[in-house]
Amino acid sequence: QVQLVESGGGLVQAGGSLRLSCAASGRTGSFKNSNMGWFRQAPGKEREFVAAISWTGAVTRYAGSVKGRFTISRDNDKNTVYLQMNSLKPEDTAAYYCAAEAPGRPFSSGNYNDDWYAYWGQGTQVTVSS
Repeated sequence: QVQLVESGGGLVQAGGSLRLSCAASGRTGSFKNSNMGWFRQAPGKEREFVAAISWTGAVTRYAGSVKGRFTISRDNDKNTVYLQMNSLKPEDTAAYYCAAEAPGRPFSSGNYNDDWYAYWGQGTQVTVSS
C-alpha cells in the first residue's frame, strides 16, 4: 500500500507559478517502481489528466492544455513527485490529485485514463485569479 499526500496548492494571480508536491509513504519501494500521474478536477467537471512520468523519470507526458507551461518531475530518493506550474491561467483552477500506478507497469499511452492508477492522494486546491 502506498499513501500519497499532495501539498503546495494555493491562490495565485494569472501568470503566476506554483509547485505542487506529492509525497509517498508506506511501501516506498513500490513508489520507486511506479509511474506517476497528476490529474485535476474543476467544480462541475470530470477529472482530467494533466501529466505523467515514468518510474525512472526519463519519460513524461502532458495534456495539450498544459504542455509548455507545466513540468512533472520526481525525486525517488525523496519519494516525491512534483508538478511545476508556470504561466497559470484561471482555467487551471481545480483540485489537483497525484496518482500512482501499480509498480512494475510499463509507461503506456493509456496513462491518461484515471482507471490506470491504483493509488490516489486527497488533492490540493489551486485557484488562479484573473
